[in-house]
Amino acid sequence: EVQLVEAGGGLVQPGGSLRLSCAASGFTFSGYFMSWVRQAPGKGLEWVSSIASGGGSTSYLDSVKGRFTISRDNAKNTLYLQLNSLKTEDTAMYYCSRGGSWSDFSYRGQGTQVTVSS
Repeated sequence: EVQLVEAGGGLVQPGGSLRLSCAASGFTFSGYFMSWVRQAPGKGLEWVSSIASGGGSTSYLDSVKGRFTISRDNAKNTLYLQLNSLKTEDTAMYYCSRGGSWSDFSYRGQGTQVTVSS
């Protein structure tokens, strides 16, 4: 059974930073692209970033380029997202998902809430 458990969200002021993590189990983590997606209140799922199975290739939503960094540790079956220079518009529930940007994001965890507010 695929399990994805996100952690690390919280309340942060504009300009602040957070590091999200996602612990994966139930599948061969190192064999899959992985992604982060988010959902703001009242809006649909929005792809944020993806990373190749070996970690050598990454891609980002234009609005987060230069501020967010995706990474992974295949030895620990863990995906990360470093969020810097946070803006109020980054407020959302963040989910990790198995698959790349092309996927339907059906395999995702319960999410971790990121709230950016002064």
